[in-house]
Amino acid sequence: MSIANMIDHTMLKADAGAEIIRRYCQEAKEYEFASVCVNSCNVPLAVWELKDSSVSVCCVVGFPLGAMLTSAKAFEASESVKAGADEVDMVINIGALKDKNYDLVREDIRAVVDACQGKLVKVILENCLLTKEEIAKACQLSMEAGAQYVKTSTGFSTGGAVAEDVALMKKTVGEKLKVKASGGIRTPKEAETMILAGADRIGAGNGIALL
Repeated sequence: MSIANMIDHTMLKADAGAEIIRRYCQEAKEYEFASVCVNSCNVPLAVWELKDSSVSVCCVVGFPLGAMLTSAKAFEASESVKAGADEVDMVINIGALKDKNYDLVREDIRAVVDACQGKLVKVILENCLLTKEEIAKACQLSMEAGAQYVKTSTGFSTGGAVAEDVALMKKTVGEKLKVKASGGIRTPKEAETMILAGADRIGAGNGIALL
């Protein structure tokens, strides 16, 4: 597998209009990226632009804070899948994790997994706000809730992907889940570092720069 096939070409900025989303989709088809990752309102456009291609449509849910009602996250996920999303990246309830309210965190993830009806779910942990113990616990809860991936970051908080955290996530989930590194990965060397640490997928705002 080439690195291009591991990249989620990502555009989540609030001011990204249709022209920008179309450009990201065209680039993803040209370079054969794994997916284009967009906000949920842009899923229908991305689905249209990527039809008849091998590129998946990925969207974010509960983004970027994760501090929504579980029912709201599940509804956004369900509507996104109905609109054609192949993959959903959801943000955990970070405050609940820090409160050690593990049942809430687990059920929050599980509700999104159920709403996605078999589509691939990646769980964004936002590692920059967590201790190492909390990162490992969040990985365990994601496994218990039936997700397919754990992901380092939204890219919208105080820090992004760190190789040490990627390695910890991979060690925790083993072969049961995959790991996505996202946030601040801007060069081929940085991407390679994340892959060597255990990342199966790379999220980047400029996937072309990583090739």
